[in-house]
Amino acid sequence: MIKELLKLGNPQLYEISSSITEADMKDVPTWVADLHDTLMEYRRVYGAGRAVAAPQIGIQKRLLYMYLDKAYVFINPVMEFPDDEMYELLDDCMSFPGLIVKVSRHRRALIKYFDLEMKPQVMELEGDLSELLQHEYDHLDGILATMRAVDNKSLYMEQMKRDFS
Repeated sequence: MIKELLKLGNPQLYEISSSITEADMKDVPTWVADLHDTLMEYRRVYGAGRAVAAPQIGIQKRLLYMYLDKAYVFINPVMEFPDDEMYELLDDCMSFPGLIVKVSRHRRALIKYFDLEMKPQVMELEGDLSELLQHEYDHLDGILATMRAVDNKSLYMEQMKRDFS
């Protein structure tokens, strides 16, 4: 089911999500379906969107959904950074369409998580995929890209994106 995306300023977006427990597992397929439907609707409307975090649709659980060439589900993910190399980029978010934020992110990351069968997985990330999952992971900790702006002059409206990329 398509869910409403919580928008910038909604206090739920700033909450820290709790881990998914064994008791929650019966709800995970419904949550994943809702995340998928919501992401696909966002793509239809805005022509963008690769991933979404459960807190963005009001589910305060540590669950991420990404759809690239196929669906990826990250249950109780943990991110690690193998080195300190950072880079700056322009970041956007489904919770504040039209607003772009210049942030600094790790170029490389590892994400450790459980899949839908609760099997442990590890994915090595680099570049835009590393940035994407860092962004989504931040949602699990109540952190928005606006809170990671490199300075107080790093917020732009969408039409300005081309001028700074």
